[in-house]
Amino acid sequence: MRSMDASSRATTRRTLLRSAAVIGGALATQALAPLGRALAGAPAILKPLPADQFVDFGTNAETRWSSVDPRRYLTPQSRLFVRNHTVTPTIDASSYALKVYGDGLRSPRTAASPVSVTLRDLKRLPRTSLITTHECTGNGRSFFSSQQGTPASGTAWTLGAVGTVRWEGVRLRDLLRHLGLDRDAVSVQATGLDPGYVTGGVDYGPVRRPFPIAKALDDALLAWEMNGEPLLPDHGYPLRLVLPGWVGIASIKWLGSLEVSTTELTSPWNTKWYRIGDQVLTTNPVRSAWELPWGAQLARGRRLDLTGRSWSGAAPIRRVEVSVDGGTTWERAHLGRARERGWTQWSWSWRRPEVGSHELLARATDKVGRTQPLVTPFNDNGYFFDAVVRHPVTVV
Repeated sequence: MRSMDASSRATTRRTLLRSAAVIGGALATQALAPLGRALAGAPAILKPLPADQFVDFGTNAETRWSSVDPRRYLTPQSRLFVRNHTVTPTIDASSYALKVYGDGLRSPRTAASPVSVTLRDLKRLPRTSLITTHECTGNGRSFFSSQQGTPASGTAWTLGAVGTVRWEGVRLRDLLRHLGLDRDAVSVQATGLDPGYVTGGVDYGPVRRPFPIAKALDDALLAWEMNGEPLLPDHGYPLRLVLPGWVGIASIKWLGSLEVSTTELTSPWNTKWYRIGDQVLTTNPVRSAWELPWGAQLARGRRLDLTGRSWSGAAPIRRVEVSVDGGTTWERAHLGRARERGWTQWSWSWRRPEVGSHELLARATDKVGRTQPLVTPFNDNGYFFDAVVRHPVTVV
């Protein structure tokens, strides 16, 4: 397992090169690059990835929990994890248009003759601001190996493939109603403008995934801002889909098109990947994390005040419990700030901790009754690790 927080504070050479590219040329090349096409030789991730804030996996980057500020509720874009299948494309917003088509529209359109919706068109619709916890489906994957002895394939995330942000954009339902929706529409497929994903010698095309019309008409958002700022290229600039509470793969970045259909749509991202057996993965599970380095050394005292966060894709957090004896006994943590769709901050005071090695456990229960288990059933792709994580610390 890769260490969660053991790192040098030095910025990696790769990050320095990326920083220079972003600062010196990203804005200029954005206007020159073809729509949705990655620049030749460009890094997979454009924003800087300081080693004290991120674990750099190449195409993916994980936030280090030791770098999270307990006083800050929202995750800055600069600190948010990145999950790419290929590389971040550069897109000219001035020529960008979202293509909408399908037989699920009141006036059906083909892919060859879609309705083109510009950012200016979208911004004429009623705007919405929404705070959500955004998370990768594989968050926690490495613990299948390190904690349960059953290695799973994929990026070895610990618990840092998550963040809570404020999105701004328009409800998808407002756009669909503006365009006209057929009463028999059942499915929407969102497709990104990223380069085609190639694995095993097969080109699967750009990332795309369908979702039910019920989700589209409920809380789906077309977002162009995060935390009051335009989306960074790594996070979907100029427009992305947001499906609150659902797996991150469903919130397609660099949104290029929406197909609205009267039949169930499919893609490799819901038939081949992001499923467990017959179950297509949608709502994220309950998880908790300590705001501490992995293997932290804590100075002994009469009391150690510790903090963390818990979250659920289904409902707000109702209770967080903490154990330092392997789960034999549990104490309630004090719940702090929370938002309806965001995570819950919490704190706990460890009184008279003994010198030596310990494991800190935190488990959360959400308001629909889902509680973190002690063991997560294994699946080959390492999705949905929701078990209580055993966080090692040493009291000195």
